Amino acid sequence: MSLAIEREPQMPVHYPFSAVLGCAAGGDQALDDQALDDQAVDDRGLDDMGLALILSTIAPQIGGVLIRGEKGTAKSTAVRALAAVLPPLQVYAADRFSIDPHDPEATSPDGPFGPGAEVMSRPVRLVELPVGATEDRVLGSLHLERALAQGKVEYEPGLLARAHRGILYVDEVNLLHDHLVDLLLDAAAMGRATVERDGVSIEHAARFVLIGTMNPEEGELRPQLLDRFGLTVEVAAPRDPAQRVEVVRRRIAYDADPAAFAARFAAAERALTERIEAAQGRLTEVHLSDRALLTIAELCAAFEVDGLRADIVLARAAVAHAAWTGHDAVTRADIRRAALLALPHRRRRNPFDAPGLDEELLDYILANADLPPEPPDPPKDGQSPTTPEPSESEDDGPGQPDSDPGSGPGGNGGAGGEDAGPPESDALDEAQAEAQANPHDPRDDERPPAGGRAGSPAGSGESVVAAATPFRPTLMTVRGLGAGTPGKRSRALATFGRRVGATAGDSGSLHLVETLMAAAGKQPVRERAQGRVQVCGEDLRIAVREGREANLVLFCVDASGSMAARARMTQVKTAVLSLLLDAYRRRDKVALITFSGQGAALALPPTHSVEIAAARLAELPAGGRTPLAEGLLEAARVLTRERLRDPRLRPLLVVVTDGRATGGRDAVARSRRAADQVASLGVTSVVIDGEDGPLRLGLARVLAGHLQAEYLPVAQVDAAALTGSVHRHTLQARGAA
Repeated sequence: MSLAIEREPQMPVHYPFSAVLGCAAGGDQALDDQALDDQAVDDRGLDDMGLALILSTIAPQIGGVLIRGEKGTAKSTAVRALAAVLPPLQVYAADRFSIDPHDPEATSPDGPFGPGAEVMSRPVRLVELPVGATEDRVLGSLHLERALAQGKVEYEPGLLARAHRGILYVDEVNLLHDHLVDLLLDAAAMGRATVERDGVSIEHAARFVLIGTMNPEEGELRPQLLDRFGLTVEVAAPRDPAQRVEVVRRRIAYDADPAAFAARFAAAERALTERIEAAQGRLTEVHLSDRALLTIAELCAAFEVDGLRADIVLARAAVAHAAWTGHDAVTRADIRRAALLALPHRRRRNPFDAPGLDEELLDYILANADLPPEPPDPPKDGQSPTTPEPSESEDDGPGQPDSDPGSGPGGNGGAGGEDAGPPESDALDEAQAEAQANPHDPRDDERPPAGGRAGSPAGSGESVVAAATPFRPTLMTVRGLGAGTPGKRSRALATFGRRVGATAGDSGSLHLVETLMAAAGKQPVRERAQGRVQVCGEDLRIAVREGREANLVLFCVDASGSMAARARMTQVKTAVLSLLLDAYRRRDKVALITFSGQGAALALPPTHSVEIAAARLAELPAGGRTPLAEGLLEAARVLTRERLRDPRLRPLLVVVTDGRATGGRDAVARSRRAADQVASLGVTSVVIDGEDGPLRLGLARVLAGHLQAEYLPVAQVDAAALTGSVHRHTLQARGAA
């Protein structure tokens, strides 16, 4: 078996990974020049992002890393720099699937390889998956050219095969379609990819480090997908001015002379590579005791995570951390650091739950664990000693229970802050009792409060009420057949789904029957060899499929005084919040317009982040006049602008109002003209009537007629309530018959 070195083409000098550690993402302490000169690569230079990336390369079975953070926090820079510090791989020269030549159980579709097969050493690959990739590109598919020209069924490997034993990086993973994310996570968990399509049946190894980055402002991952990532970290820009200056200084130095900048960090890069390689070799030697496993199980049970995936990931991450820090056995510090990376995102039940972990509870459980708090032995193989991580439980003694659940890390805004403040249901009961004790005079709605305007803080006649528990809303869809971004709301032509026809083309899923039928009619004028059907490029037919698309759901919410009755506004906010959750599940973009007082305001521009929309809705005060025309005109402006930005993204306008229009003698006429203008855009609209009570004016139904919109009372937004009402009416009709 000969050994060769694969010569990579000349590539640009990447930003060194050691220069990112602890510096760009707000770590406690960046690697300084003295540490670099001494080749001391220890936990001083590792923030959560750097540590999570390294642990996942030491033990790819952890399941990958999801990096969540605001824009401009070096997420992509760190991932692209990681591949350069990983130890090189040895592969067969003729193997497209990069199996390990030293693993006797490894098999490749290109094999088998004999003892004399050429083996080469090459760097670890960083394979980037674009957001717009198709399933064929990810899994691989039939080689069309050879199938048609030579009649051979040959498999063309996809990105999963190329990423084997490397890194698969997905930037903006929250914008990747759910079925592709499921596919990637399944392959990462199983370590194999199976292809059963286009006459191809093949299975190959696909063990890689899956790394995804995302900006939460652009939308969240579903909790089911979030749980599939082994580790998750939150990054933010450093707030220390001195640290920000160092980030800027390093970036300017890199842009001025990348080669010289990389040479400055070369020693730290080599030391980091050696330590990762040593940790990978030490991984199987780390002892995971039964007591450590019991502690991990106690942690997962205490934090009420779903399933057992958290236990497995936490155990693997703790072993990897022990190997990284040179421990012979898993210690309390290893479990603590691993828990901070593996558990916070698994406590989220819906997109409105804030990620986090109650560190006081974590330390309380670990303090009672019969585990060594410090490494039993010094680091091996000449590695520099690591700084032990501080643990509050070690300083405070065993088990000091938290006497104030509303303070500290578990207080308001954290995972343990549920007890702070009265329950929402109690507040709702008090609001309803107050509304019954003080009957509301509708004429008071016409009087503008002092200083009342859209977006003004609560007070001066305006009130803020909270929404109740969300429910499953009625499905609202856009009319017609679209061709937008894959989603789960409206009918659309898509790359997957039910096959409804075929069209000429050369990219996509081949419709073999239609291709042969197109070629059959042209055989009399073509020269055929040995009676075979001759197929040309013009005969190719691509399957046309019908699936579902995502839409832009634009909420136009009336926040005027006529909607300010506590029970009514609570009902409206609950309905909108339920529709926001539905938009999140269906991968829609959302936008929020509010109108009250003297005008309308775009409270939230179109975004995938329903978290922000829910926060703006919760803070929305109600009071003042009802500038309905201004709200509809603002909706028309937003819809026109978004149509220019993305013509394929079809909008769904949801107007939540009681239909009243005040603010001048011609307020009603202006609102009807504005509604006619919105209707002229051809947008699918729904009017949710917020009017309630025995005496109703029915103005929202009139507005729906001008908008050419579907009319829906707010009580019927709840799908369960609507279904129950229909069922009752059906039974009554049958009884009468």
